[in-house]
Amino acid sequence: MTRKEGLSRQAYEPIPEGQTYEPYVSESESLAEFTLKATIAGILFGITFGAANAYLGLKAGLTISTSIPVAVLTVAAFRLLSQVGVKSSILEANISQTVGSASSSVASGVIFTLPALFLWGLDPDLLQMTLLAMCGGLLGVLFMVPLRAFLIKGEHGRLPYPEGTACAEVLVASEIGGSKAKNVFRGLAAGAFFKFLVSWIKVIPDEMHIRVPFIRKAELGCEASAALFGVGYILGPRIAAIMVGGGLLSWLVIIPIIAWWGEGLTTPFYPETVQTISEMEPGRIWTRYVRYIGAGAVATGGLITLIRSIPTMIESFRVGARQLRRRLQNSNDIGPRTERDLPLPVIGIGALILVAVMAFVPAVFANLESFGPRLAAAVLVAIAAFFFVTVSSRIVGLVGVTSNPTSGMTIATLLATSAIFLAFGWTGDAGKAGALTVGCVVAIAASIAGDTSQDLKSGFLLGATPRRQQVGELIGVLSSAAFVCMAVLLLDDTYGFGTEELPAPQATLMKVVIEGVLQNSLPWGLVGIGVGIALVCELFKIPSLPFAVGVYLPVATMVPVFFGGLLRWNAERLAADEDERSSRRERGVLFGSGLVGGEGLLGVGIALVAARLGRAPRGIGYEWAGDYAQVVTALAFGLLAFIFWRLCVGKKG
Repeated sequence: MTRKEGLSRQAYEPIPEGQTYEPYVSESESLAEFTLKATIAGILFGITFGAANAYLGLKAGLTISTSIPVAVLTVAAFRLLSQVGVKSSILEANISQTVGSASSSVASGVIFTLPALFLWGLDPDLLQMTLLAMCGGLLGVLFMVPLRAFLIKGEHGRLPYPEGTACAEVLVASEIGGSKAKNVFRGLAAGAFFKFLVSWIKVIPDEMHIRVPFIRKAELGCEASAALFGVGYILGPRIAAIMVGGGLLSWLVIIPIIAWWGEGLTTPFYPETVQTISEMEPGRIWTRYVRYIGAGAVATGGLITLIRSIPTMIESFRVGARQLRRRLQNSNDIGPRTERDLPLPVIGIGALILVAVMAFVPAVFANLESFGPRLAAAVLVAIAAFFFVTVSSRIVGLVGVTSNPTSGMTIATLLATSAIFLAFGWTGDAGKAGALTVGCVVAIAASIAGDTSQDLKSGFLLGATPRRQQVGELIGVLSSAAFVCMAVLLLDDTYGFGTEELPAPQATLMKVVIEGVLQNSLPWGLVGIGVGIALVCELFKIPSLPFAVGVYLPVATMVPVFFGGLLRWNAERLAADEDERSSRRERGVLFGSGLVGGEGLLGVGIALVAARLGRAPRGIGYEWAGDYAQVVTALAFGLLAFIFWRLCVGKKG
């Protein structure tokens, strides 16, 4: 397999024992990589995308993965530079997307937590917000580094890392051109056009919903998302089916049971305070009750994942110790370029410095005035961040960054932190703010660890130098943190959090969790049900974490992922031989990568327009379709699936 032919088939399959993966750029080559041009491009793209993601998260409660959009924009920018004689390498483009994509993870952690401080009237200043963002981001990168050799290299072929693989495909296809590039750019066009229809001009609904007959308040839905469809193909049928199984449990079993149980209640059941269960729509039952069940399941699945990861972590640190001993002995045998990570002393000393900063600098946990609570908060951050960085790095290998349940991990952190603060009697405004800021740092650490894992996967496939990518991630955190926080402050000044324009749904949920624990009114029974679901999954040999993610996220999000996995299963099942099966898989991954990138690019464009105009695009509306609006969406989604199928199976199929 030569470079002009792109990534080898080994990019998707486990490496047989005794063999090694041959990356796109071999370890013996020395191309331009960590350059000023690549770093500046990544910083500029990161600032732009970070601000846009802050708006999206506060508006809709979710953010988009920006690795592929940044990669595509980097390729376009470098092509323009090449026309004036400035040449660029594929490894430079990879560094640019590594630096730029870090901002989306910083934005996720900030907007999922800190708006709750504004809702309490405890407005943080820019310095505190920036310090929290930097501490979380830097901890996440540092804690993930020792896991690279085993999660990215050792689990290659078993953990697909969908965005990382897709990003590598985009960069390779952009460089080699030809038929491979065509499939990527076809996907980009299709994904962007579909997003344009549903979110810009809004001529068709962005979701389809149907009520299930004979089952009380049972409902199914499907997001009209080309990106989720593409992610499902990249993930494959097994994981997609497990995840949708969790969603079906929530919407066809748990919600009807809650509706049946609460039919006779005449007053709202906590945490709902307005409507009775009989008055609530299925979506509100899911928001007010099922998400607590999902949070318990995700936290338990994460704990199980951590326990299973202990051998991996021990071996990772053992490898780091061996590297340190070689350096102390002045040995030149430090391994090939593609295996060089940041040294273990840098990781350890850096983490200790960050913990010291959180404990000794009052501006970080500004609401905790005395040193004791600040030290306790710093220690809690270090423990929880280490735990959830390990969990997040493996989760995104299964479900991708977009579906990484960062908010579930944050809820678990808030539960533990609030319980400890309750035991010490720190239940006032300072205790609430302290618990929330601990959750903020951990949320950012978990989020950036997932992004770092995907970027290192891209680098592994391309033949990048891990150490340079890891430094790029650190630069991405430091350069974007202040700008993301400034965007959040600007949006609060313009609209206010908790308003119809910026409801800040995730931060509102975090606020409820903290108040529930500190006031001893959290629905622990719901959380316990989630714990039980995860344990039952493990008893039946079902991977608990992807199933728990399905329980936690809306079923409408899981259904297009399942359809993507189903399409891949059929395409590979009907192939004539192994070569054709591999060819179909690769063509589909390329087109699916394009779908993810196209929707992501236009999603950022919509966010930029919204930030500029002060409102989202109003669009035309789908009233023209009348009662058949959802049918039109189904036909459009079916047409997208047909195009995907034809491009996947090729002319022979």
